[in-house]
Amino acid sequence: MSAPRDQPTIHEALRRYWGFEQLRPVQERAIRLGIERRDSLVVMPTGGGKSLCYQLPPLLTGRLTVVVSPLIALMKDQIDGLRLIGYPAAALYSGQEAAEQREVRERMERGDLRLLYLAPERLLTPAMLARLATLNGGAGPATFAIDEAHCISQWGHDFRPEYRRLRELREAFPHAAFNAFTATATPRVREDIVAQLGLRRPEVLVGVFDRPNLTYRVTPKVDEDAQLRSIIQRHENRAVIIYAISRKDTEAIAGMLRAAGILADHYHAGLTAEQRTRVQEYFAQERTNVIVATVAFGMGIDRSNVRCVVHAALPKSLEHYQQETGRAGRDGLPSECVLLYSGADAAKWARVIQSGAAETDAPPERTAAQLSHLEEMRQFAAGTACRHRFLSEHFGQPYTPTTPAGCGACDVCLGEFDPVPDANTVAMKIVSCVARMAQASGGLTFGTVHIANVLRGAREKSVLARGHDSLSTYGLLKGFSKPAVISFINQLLDAGLLSRAPGEYPTIALNAASWDLLRGTRTAALVAPREHVEAAPVEEPFDEALFEVLRAVRAREAGSRRVPAYAIFADTTLQDMTRIRPTRRATFLTVRGVGDLKCREFGKVFAEAIAHHCAQRGLPTDLPPTLPPKRARSEKPVSGRKAAAFDLFRRRANIEDVSDSLGVAESTAYGYLAEFIAHDRPASISAWIDTATYEAVAAAKQTLATVYASSIREHLGGNVSYSHIRIALAHLRNRLG
Repeated sequence: MSAPRDQPTIHEALRRYWGFEQLRPVQERAIRLGIERRDSLVVMPTGGGKSLCYQLPPLLTGRLTVVVSPLIALMKDQIDGLRLIGYPAAALYSGQEAAEQREVRERMERGDLRLLYLAPERLLTPAMLARLATLNGGAGPATFAIDEAHCISQWGHDFRPEYRRLRELREAFPHAAFNAFTATATPRVREDIVAQLGLRRPEVLVGVFDRPNLTYRVTPKVDEDAQLRSIIQRHENRAVIIYAISRKDTEAIAGMLRAAGILADHYHAGLTAEQRTRVQEYFAQERTNVIVATVAFGMGIDRSNVRCVVHAALPKSLEHYQQETGRAGRDGLPSECVLLYSGADAAKWARVIQSGAAETDAPPERTAAQLSHLEEMRQFAAGTACRHRFLSEHFGQPYTPTTPAGCGACDVCLGEFDPVPDANTVAMKIVSCVARMAQASGGLTFGTVHIANVLRGAREKSVLARGHDSLSTYGLLKGFSKPAVISFINQLLDAGLLSRAPGEYPTIALNAASWDLLRGTRTAALVAPREHVEAAPVEEPFDEALFEVLRAVRAREAGSRRVPAYAIFADTTLQDMTRIRPTRRATFLTVRGVGDLKCREFGKVFAEAIAHHCAQRGLPTDLPPTLPPKRARSEKPVSGRKAAAFDLFRRRANIEDVSDSLGVAESTAYGYLAEFIAHDRPASISAWIDTATYEAVAAAKQTLATVYASSIREHLGGNVSYSHIRIALAHLRNRLG
């Protein structure tokens, strides 16, 4: 179907309204299906550009699309952004002034709107269905776009009963096209969406799930407060979302951060509507950068420059995890996703799911599906497989690593696990303690915290009252912190070397694998969090001083209009401005993300700020829109202690000297060495590992066809340290890749 002569083409509309030159292949196909009014299911990751797929076609067909959206905040954000580019869109929702609702209805009846956003509850009222039926000569809306379509499936992670009724739209408007959109749908959920909506011969389009700009890290929860502060410091003055399980947790974490001098807000469903609105608006307008929230926060937030998403506890499913981490780096810039993991979180969620099912008399298959989702999430967190590969394959897509060493953007492939020295002995001490406590207490089992107190030699009342201070295992791990010992116990549980006994308050028990460990027929590996992790660098260089100037201009403009800052311009657009430095209209229109209306509306104020900044520094303006090539990951800038370590390694300094010079643990120095080897690619690493050990690791790697240090160490009889294996593998990747 060709566009009417007075209507723009796809790419003309894209350029005029959104200021972009190109579409992703899945986007372009979805848009063409929308123009042709054919049913479709579009699955694209968060930040992949789903909204364009239903926003662009009505501009070309001149006919109304009704967008079904589950949250008012999501509607309002999208409407704010569309108004700024001159797009004829509106929404009807509870809480609107009567005059505003009347104006929207009048625009709809006149045919002035191209998009109308409605929640399913309002859409399916008899009055709204009757009103829609009068449009287009009685045929009704041309298209229904179902956003967050996974909510219709009981196999999805966010099932909403009201979405089940959307099938009624097919009967009420038989001539309308139906386009469903979601970011999180496994093959099973996709099939269910098609069936539940009654899609007719739909074309199913699935984008690439992998988000290469995201660096995934799963870190054992050791000292949660200190870990959260460290993560936020890596992203100073940038947007961070921290997810917690309970309302109480969000308030406690936000309070802890404020006490540490970090401006943070909390958000959960227990706040008043006014409080929730304030938190969302402050975050959207960049007046607050750190939000601690339950999963109630996020679906309605479209801030594109979130640089980090932290999970302070395990999510309920990989679908939740993928959707929540997908709120990081929606502008395509490098961002970080950190999960602080404790196996106890999985047990807590299982109790919540089972008790909730009992209270609501949920169908057994629904409860089984939720527990299955939880187990998949636990396997992801406890595993040592490439995070990008794991997520891609879970959603039914093969994954091709971007480097010989793997994805180059997760803790596993970056080699960020610091092995615990003599981990097998530590594990045996823990298992022995569990056994001794059961023997001394007539077979009773105890919780993780009590076991940790005994192992550390704590003088707690509960330890003394039970006489556990007289056990031979009392104080065996007194050199470790309590959070570290708890983390070790959780790792043994995940490895199957201990078990959780059933009950309201699960305790720790031995199993057959525990006895194998004590007999020496099985071995254990334990890891500890790295002391120092650097945030991912921005891959395309830009003028950071000018960027901050432009951020301030954007904040003022957003504040005066009471719209989110990202609705003015995304960070990627501001960064492009710092490279081109436009002061003339023609140059301004070459910036990615600047369309006609935004150029007219904001060009002058931004151009004046750019001209002033460049005049003060003697910088040329109105440069051609050429971008520097992206650097490879191995070429990312090195700074701070890592740079000092690299200089020492270039002088062939040994690990002890580097550790002493920089004041870091030897394990951290070995981590720097592995990164130095990947960065500088030295011909030989004989200064840090002897030839026999190096060749033994190389042979084991080839025999086992693995890059996992734990497997290689076990193959070598535990006679080679994890640190030596790690640096040997780093060098072998360079030599073979």
